Amino acid sequence: MQKITPCLWFDDQAEEAATFYVSLFKNSRILNTSYYGEGSGRPAGSVLTVDFELEGVEHQALNGGPAFQFTEAISLSVSTESQEETDELWEKLTSDGGAPSMCGWLKDRFGLSWQIVPSVLGELLTDPDPEKANRVLQAMLGMRKIEIAELQRAYDGQ
Repeated sequence: MQKITPCLWFDDQAEEAATFYVSLFKNSRILNTSYYGEGSGRPAGSVLTVDFELEGVEHQALNGGPAFQFTEAISLSVSTESQEETDELWEKLTSDGGAPSMCGWLKDRFGLSWQIVPSVLGELLTDPDPEKANRVLQAMLGMRKIEIAELQRAYDGQ
């Protein structure tokens, strides 16, 4: 068991969200589900928490009611290895009510913010040549979904 586990507060969509999230990543699974009991303020037998794993990192989804909403102050950042992987995650996470934002950020249909970031972005942004790195930064700042070919063109000065 990992020492620190992010807990994601949902109104009543914890099970739906966890199932969706584990469907997106190969090394992912539902670990446990707990349920509300009698006299808990929620319907007995309804889902309380879902513990799940995304690429080896444990998370918990909690059905806590409508008191709290997600904000961009926290997001899940995903490092991708190719444009194909970036495009696939972007499409799936923005589908069915999700929304794109800027610089690789998006919100999924549950309101959770994600960053879909090709690993090459970090490499290009940390180039020892500050002009190249700045061109990449300026290109990225104008993007919604990160486009690797456009980053490379900016890096190359094209």
